[in-house]
Amino acid sequence: MKLVIQRVSRASVRVGAEIVGAIGPGLLVLVGLEHDDGEGEVDKAARRIATLRVFEDDGGRMNRGLDEVGGRVLAVSQFTLAGSIRKGRRPSFDGAMPGERAEPLFDRFVELLRGLGVEVETGKFGAMMEVELVNDGPVTLIWESDAG
Repeated sequence: MKLVIQRVSRASVRVGAEIVGAIGPGLLVLVGLEHDDGEGEVDKAARRIATLRVFEDDGGRMNRGLDEVGGRVLAVSQFTLAGSIRKGRRPSFDGAMPGERAEPLFDRFVELLRGLGVEVETGKFGAMMEVELVNDGPVTLIWESDAG
């Protein structure tokens, strides 16, 4: 499982002409699920996001979490994170989990975050989406599970 986490002032995701998810300050989390991922990786990732301290305190240090700043999460499934560009000129997506297996795990990730008190918006699983964001900092982090 791979996550790209961006601290944002705002972010939104659009499918066609419709905005399907939008947040103000918080985290945009792009979620890529790989063949070997399971509930354990998803649970660990949700706990990591819910407790991540990447918002500045009064001293300018990354020392506050979502709960302390009133931040929200925009979670967007992105199978291309499981892609590889190591060989050839086109990406290979052999490592990406098929959608029928990935969607329930993505939904679990979102529900676990909500269960941990995080307000979450999402894109639309499997749809062609346009993601717009204003990266705050910029702060961008990558998290990978041990399973992938």
